[in-house]
Formats: sequence, C-alpha cells, structure tokens
Amino acid sequence: MRLPNLLATRRGRLAAFFALYITEGIPLGFAATAVATQLRRQGVGPAEIGAFVGSFYLPWAFKWAFGPFIDVFASDRWGRRRGWIIGTQIMLALTLMSTVMLKLPEQLGLFTIILLVHNTFGAMQDVAIDALAVNSLHEDERGLANGLMFAGASVGQAVGGAGVLFLAGFTGFQPTFFVVAGSILLVTVFVALPMREAAGPPRVIVQGVSRAVAAGREMRDFAVEAFRSFLGTRGAFAGLLFSLLPAGAMCLGLALQSNLAVELGLNDDQVALMNLWSSIIQAAFMVIGGLLSDKLGRRRTLAVYLALMSPPVLYLMWMLQQHGWVMPVDPNLPNRPLPPALLVTALWIATLTYGVAQGLMYGTRSAIMMDVTNPAVAATQFTAYMALMNLAIAYSSTWQGIAAEAIGYPQTLLIDAITGLFCIALLPWMTSVKGNAPDGGAPVRARWSAVVLGLACMAWLPYKLGQSALGAAAPIFETLFTVVFVASGLFLLAGAAVLHGTSPAVKRVGVAIAVLLLAMYARRWLGDAGEVVQWSLRLAPVIGGAMLLSLAAQAWRELAAARAEPAPA
Repeated sequence: MRLPNLLATRRGRLAAFFALYITEGIPLGFAATAVATQLRRQGVGPAEIGAFVGSFYLPWAFKWAFGPFIDVFASDRWGRRRGWIIGTQIMLALTLMSTVMLKLPEQLGLFTIILLVHNTFGAMQDVAIDALAVNSLHEDERGLANGLMFAGASVGQAVGGAGVLFLAGFTGFQPTFFVVAGSILLVTVFVALPMREAAGPPRVIVQGVSRAVAAGREMRDFAVEAFRSFLGTRGAFAGLLFSLLPAGAMCLGLALQSNLAVELGLNDDQVALMNLWSSIIQAAFMVIGGLLSDKLGRRRTLAVYLALMSPPVLYLMWMLQQHGWVMPVDPNLPNRPLPPALLVTALWIATLTYGVAQGLMYGTRSAIMMDVTNPAVAATQFTAYMALMNLAIAYSSTWQGIAAEAIGYPQTLLIDAITGLFCIALLPWMTSVKGNAPDGGAPVRARWSAVVLGLACMAWLPYKLGQSALGAAAPIFETLFTVVFVASGLFLLAGAAVLHGTSPAVKRVGVAIAVLLLAMYARRWLGDAGEVVQWSLRLAPVIGGAMLLSLAAQAWRELAAARAEPAPA
C-alpha cells in the first residue's frame, strides 16, 4: 500500500509538521528527564548533570551555522529538505543505539560526547524542517501550524522523558534506547519517506567555486545580514538582548527539577507521571497563550506570562527552606534523611503550575521575535534569535547545577526566579518592524556594544585572580562571563565580515580571537589542564576585550550605508 504524501493537503501538512517536531522533542526529553533522573539515582551530582543537559543544547545554540550547508549540499532527487530530514533521523537513531552498551555513570564522559553528536543531528534536522515548513505551508496555515509544531515538540519530550521512565520499570533503562530510536524511525518511515517536496528554484552555480566555499560565503553573508538586522532598529536590538537572557525562571523546566524529584523519593513511574502531565498542560496552554496574545497584545501578555513563571519557583523555594531541604542529598546515601510528604506535594504543585506559565509564554515569545524581525532577512535573523535562546537554556542548566551544589536549592531557585524577570524590562522596546525602516542608529549601537563587551571581557582577568574571595557566588559570575564570551565571539566574527576598511591581517586575528572566545564555553572541562592552558584561558578574553575596544573606535559606516540598500527580492 502506497503511503500518502502529507505535504499535498492542508491537514496532511499540519499532521506532518506536528509529527516531525515530535522527533525534535524526543532527544531533549530523553536527556533532560529520563537520563538526568537515572544519573541522579546513581549518585551523579547536580553540577555534573546540569553540565550534561546544558551540553545537549549547545548544537541548538549554533544551529545557524548548519543553514548554509543544508542549503548548498542538497539533493534534488531526495528533496532539498526532505533528504536532510531522512538522513538526520537515521543518524539520530544510530547514534542513540550506539550508547546501549555503555556503563553509566562510569562512562558518562563518552556517553555525553556521543549524545552531543546525536543532538547535533537533531539541530540539523530542526533547520531542515523549518526550511521545509517555510517553503510548504500556505500563509493562512502558518499560525496554527506553529502552535501544532510546538505542541509536537512537547509531546516528543513526554515520549522521550515520561515514556522512557514508564517503560524502564518493565525493561530496565538501557533497552529503552531502542524504543526511543524506534519512535524516531517510525516518523521517518510513515511521514518523511512518503513526502514529496516541491522542486525549489534553480540553484546559482558559480564556475570554479566548490560547494564548501559557497557554504562558507553563505555563512559570511549570514553574519553580515544578521549583524545589520540586529542593530538596524531599536526593537531588533532589544530582541537580541532578550534572546540572550533567560525567558523567565527556567529551573523547573530543566534537570534541577528531575534532580529534586529523585532526592524527594519519587520513583521512575512517579517522575514520568509528573513529566507527562506537565507536558500535556504545556502543550494546551501554548495554543491558549498564543490566542490571548493575538487578542490582548503581544508585549502585555508576554510580560504577564514571564512574571507568572516565578511564583511556582518561589513557592517551592519557600517550602524547601521551611523543611530544611537545602543542600543536595545523594539518593544512595545510607541513613539519608526522609523528605516530608508535604515537599513532594509542593514539587507537584510547583511543576504543574509552572507548566501552565511556561506553556503560555512559549508560543507568544516566538511570535514577538517574529514581530521584531526584519522581513527582508527573516530566515537569517529569526534563526539567530532562536539559536541564542537555546544558548540561554544551555548556560542556565549549567549554572543551576553548579549553584545547587555550592549554595543549595533554595538560593538557586531564588536567583533563577529573580533573573528570569530581567527580560521583561526589554519588552517596551520590542515594537514591530513592519513598515519601519532602519532608524539610523546602527553605528552607535555597534560602538556601544563593542565598548560594553570589551570592558566585560577585560574584567575576566581580575575576576580570575580574585575568584577565591567570591566563594559560593563564583558560579554565578562564571555564567555571566559565558554569555559575555559567546556574545563577544559572535560580535568579532560579524564585525570582521562587515568592516571593509579593516586590513585582512587584522580580520584574521579577529576571527582567531573570536574562535577562542567561543571555545571558552568549554573552560569548565579544562580545569585540570597545564599552566600554559590556564594562562591562555585567562589572557584570551583580555586580548579579545582589547580587540573589541579597538572596534568601538570604528565609524561603522558600512552599517549606516546599509540603510540605502534595497531589500532583496
């Protein structure tokens, strides 16, 4: 029997993208809930689990880099997007099944590396699916389709998280890897393979230029256009800062919640049930939040949704403090303290009410990022916003695990609840760019951005020299510097591409320093490296800061000139 081409009808397209997004949610739910729960049950600490989950989001933070390769290295026979979707789904299954024989937690390092590769294919699949959606969905389908896609991702996280934990009670944990891989391949067989993608426009082929060089040029063009788009209007620039900040309190949606569930005595079925109900609630309120934002105003409703994410966290913080459950407790510790039943109830209440607020926020946040995106470079700018939001998730998971071990759960929850509100202050400036040309402020924004980032990088060396005096607060500063380094690296890469008057040698130095700054994200794993490596880690940001301050002295006329350029057809 020939399976239908779902892209041929409206209902088929909606069902196809819902199913494809399920395969995106499965790996994330598997890591953040199922694997995190098992690791905590085996005595792995919150800091190590937080870093493990945080590393999972790294490929999603840099998924913008995959776009040019997916555009250039594509098969017309298999479909330019469909071929990538099928290939990445197969690799998702294979990489996952390759971990079945690994022993946890003894081989956690190798397990993390393989799953990092696994999630890289997941991020590549996401880029291909989004590109297919842009080319396949009709304009009057996109709103509903986006709601269903986010709901599909939530369902996928429930399958990878709650589904795996339920099943593990019958089969053990390792065999569930085959079930997760099989779930992905079911979508490959019944959705992706029967699809027939419409032929794209003829590709422009430049004689004598390889596909790799063409992809590199597209990445350079991406950096230039994204840079101009981010700085072109006040709303777009505010959107950039908004993307780099946590979107509300995050801890009850990451590994910290799973860690607490294990410590408070919940078995795998109970953790799975909590995750399942939370996912169902989120999926429902994603649609409700989007509908309300259309009727009542995007910025007003998003501010309310973001604010509503903190009370459940503060409530759980207060309950943990009241019952003296402050520092992490190894679940395998002999004679470990028994958690009060009220704490388990409090975790349920906090998790489910948080699911309501997070669901309301999710779709509305994506919609407001579309509002501040320049339509002329929509794919470039919106993809970059989404990538930076994934970076915020990655560093949030990492710092929360470190902070929980350093200062305890209640203070970690308090910091998360407060810092999650910072992004609300940017909403008044995030006005729609529809019909609004660049306002001419891009050169000024570029100079001030270079000054702020440069000074922040220069502060790294004195911080490292006096780090011991900060005590338990040091992990918080480490998180702030992670954001600074990533933002500075991207700024240097884009600046090297935009500024035409800079000499080639200076540009090459800028690119090299940018790579070093981006690599600073991995500094936590280089703590035992030699003295040369340690001093390199201390000096690289200082050199980067000096380079950024030199860019602050540039006129940035190229950004001003970009105002006169016509929008691409």
